[in-house]
Amino acid sequence: MKVEIYSDIACPWCHVGKRRFEQALAAFPGAGDVEVVYRPFQLDPHAPEEPLPHREVLAAKYGPQSVAMDDHITRLGADEGLTFDFDTVVENNSLLAHRLLRFVLERYGREAQARLKGRLLEAHFGEGLDIGDREHLTDAAVTVGLDRDPVAAFLDGGDLHDEVLDEIEEARQRGVTAVPTFVFEGQWAVQGGQEPATFLKILQQVAAETEAGAGAAEAGTEAGSGSGEACADGACAV
Repeated sequence: MKVEIYSDIACPWCHVGKRRFEQALAAFPGAGDVEVVYRPFQLDPHAPEEPLPHREVLAAKYGPQSVAMDDHITRLGADEGLTFDFDTVVENNSLLAHRLLRFVLERYGREAQARLKGRLLEAHFGEGLDIGDREHLTDAAVTVGLDRDPVAAFLDGGDLHDEVLDEIEEARQRGVTAVPTFVFEGQWAVQGGQEPATFLKILQQVAAETEAGAGAAEAGTEAGSGSGEACADGACAV
């Protein structure tokens, strides 16, 4: 079974969704046959390429409700063992980080990509990592066991820029408008950071459908919310 996870490092729900999906996968008997690949998506492709304090950015977009939004996801994250320290979060354009994740997928494979994805989310939301800073990204890659020199050399160049933008555009054409979005076997799409029990049920259903040789279905088995330009329960939407 192939699972493609469209997400953005700048999205707090992607951090929660990754943890919950991994919990479900750990309880799924067929986990060894599941291939997980992280795909790029940008909630704000026009974000400036400069570090800005998260609190200021969110307040400019949503006003006073931004504090409640941060408090809500902080509490949910704590329930999953995740740390959200929004006073230290630095916002930046996420394209460079997505390019790095694509590079790691191609050079080191899916497991290395997943480790780096987790580290970037953890450090961005809990340790003030700047996802647009080459040194920060290189250090994050080294932390999860990757080689510093090839990572640093890649980040100093322009490789995979167009390829990642094409992937993001392809996601939009496939109907992805909020993240995280989980696409199972290229057919069934589930939106939002669902509860582990929900993810487990979906994995079981998709496995059963695949084993039965079911025909192609429309991608659109959606769950969760995400309408509007905000991070509502379950997902962040453009």
